[in-house]
Amino acid sequence: MNFISALCSNPYLLSCLCAWLTAQTVKTVIHAVIHKKLEIRRLFGDGGMPSGHTATVTALAATCGLNAGFDSAVFAVSAILTVVVCRDAVGVRRETEKQAKLLNKVVDTLNTDEKAPLSDEPLNIFIGHTPLQIAVGALIGIGVAVILHFLVL
Repeated sequence: MNFISALCSNPYLLSCLCAWLTAQTVKTVIHAVIHKKLEIRRLFGDGGMPSGHTATVTALAATCGLNAGFDSAVFAVSAILTVVVCRDAVGVRRETEKQAKLLNKVVDTLNTDEKAPLSDEPLNIFIGHTPLQIAVGALIGIGVAVILHFLVL
């Protein structure tokens, strides 16, 4: 039971989980407003506004900086991790999303044979992020870390 208590009181984990949950909830609401339909799977999905990955790693870096100091090794490691995750989301994963959209169009165009379609289901197009989605995720992560650090933890 001590292990569970330690996990539940870990400021680094709590900050990350709260930032991720906040970002994913906002993402689900925004998606529901735009599409006029609530899709709970968006709560656990990738891509979209804001970036849950960015919110999570930014909250980790901010919590490390606030607790261990912004000159600490743990902050440096978490800050580098944040940069890598954000760069991947706006770079490689964003390009993968563009390719998935294009391939879905190609398959739709070429799927004329109902007996042997090229694909029965489209590729996932919620993969990457725009710079704005990354920025909003980062603001959520920093905001959650600061609020938890000064008001809760």
